[in-house]
Amino acid sequence: MPAAPLLHPGDSLWIAAPVAWREACLSAPAMRALKRMGLVLRVVSPERQTSFWEASGFLDLKTYPEKASARQIAASLETGSTSLAWEAGEAADAFAKTGIARRLGPPAKGLEKRLTEPVAITYTPGPIEHRVKFYLEIAAKLGAETMVGENFTPVAMDVPRAPDRILLVPDSDFGSHYEWLPERWEALAKALLEKGRLLRIATTGRLGAALAKAIPEADTVDLQFPALEELAAHGLCIAADGSVPHLAAHVGTRCVVLFGPGEPEWMRPLGKQHLIARRKVECSPCHAPKCVMDLRCQNDLELAEVLRVLDA
Repeated sequence: MPAAPLLHPGDSLWIAAPVAWREACLSAPAMRALKRMGLVLRVVSPERQTSFWEASGFLDLKTYPEKASARQIAASLETGSTSLAWEAGEAADAFAKTGIARRLGPPAKGLEKRLTEPVAITYTPGPIEHRVKFYLEIAAKLGAETMVGENFTPVAMDVPRAPDRILLVPDSDFGSHYEWLPERWEALAKALLEKGRLLRIATTGRLGAALAKAIPEADTVDLQFPALEELAAHGLCIAADGSVPHLAAHVGTRCVVLFGPGEPEWMRPLGKQHLIARRKVECSPCHAPKCVMDLRCQNDLELAEVLRVLDA
């Protein structure tokens, strides 16, 4: 017999948004499921995420500055009866300082001591499961119906999409070992131009700036997170593994993601329409902050493989 849901329609819930952009994107289906079940949601998020959550349909926001302390966040919250935190952090600490009676969340390291009702998830041995299931299973235990198409629908932005325009994003906000070789990005851009494709290069980082200089025929754009409108204006985004492809997928832009040390089965953008280019090597997935070997996951990913995935 299934356990009784922890929450019910009409209940009020403070919910702390994940701080990282990728996690925010992956939590969105669960957040929508909680909203659809009839909860009165109030989202607590960093100020930089304001436009992301508003575009995603969450208008009741309480935002805080980047370096705000738990005490400062708590001072801005009205006392509520129930809260949910997905991860440890200043917002979860603020819920405890505010004195919220029911504090829900997974019993993760650093978070468990802030909870009054841990929401445990059972992990079973088997194939790698996508990170989105972490959020969905918690939402289901709270009482939400999670596996509904509406929860996964991309956000519709009020900008025209150019189906033939390709956005190239060589830089990764995860670190340089998540980035493909500069000369292969240049070769990819030239191959796409030879096929008559319209290119735009994201020049936010050093690789993008160098690629734009090498490929003057392409347009450029300086992406400032979350950059939802800019990402929605393209038919395809070819990007290094990072936050950008998740944000692009969030607004319905099809993606080809060049994976290096990351694990696509765990952290690929949501949606079967997105494709992965990868050279699987013995040492991946790798969670080291910097490659301690020879970066073979990037060096062994050939241009031909990326073009094969694009042709698919």
